[in-house]
Amino acid sequence: MATYQLEINGEQKSVEADADTPLLWVIRDHLKLDGTKYGCGIAQCGACTVHIDGTPIRSCVIPISRMEGKQVVTIEGLSEIGDHPVQEAWKDIDVPQCGYCQTGQIMSAAALLERIPQPTEEEIYRGMKGNVCRCGTYPRIVKAIKSVAKNQES
Repeated sequence: MATYQLEINGEQKSVEADADTPLLWVIRDHLKLDGTKYGCGIAQCGACTVHIDGTPIRSCVIPISRMEGKQVVTIEGLSEIGDHPVQEAWKDIDVPQCGYCQTGQIMSAAALLERIPQPTEEEIYRGMKGNVCRCGTYPRIVKAIKSVAKNQES
């Protein structure tokens, strides 16, 4: 085991873990931030999406040894009180059904809108393609992202 220093949600954290421990398990088990979900464990579903240096990344396949010097943001760090524009749109549009994938969906949507504030529908589908929703709430997800983009017009 080694000790790793990382910045998570704006705070410096020290974590003792094996080098190959996935970031997801460090977030959930060591740091007790359980908003980031385990879905598939092979970076195919997007439930474990976090931002690493502003980029949406699947935390289930990234070893902690690659995180030193990186800024990690989880769903808890997106907004302290859950009022990020994407989170608000998710509530307003009533996006979730079961809700399991939604933290990953929200993290991907927030990164997409940061990169492309006024995405086309095609850009939304492309930006969200790595996130799977078994309940099929895709039309509401797209509607929520469009509503944030519309509210950012000015």
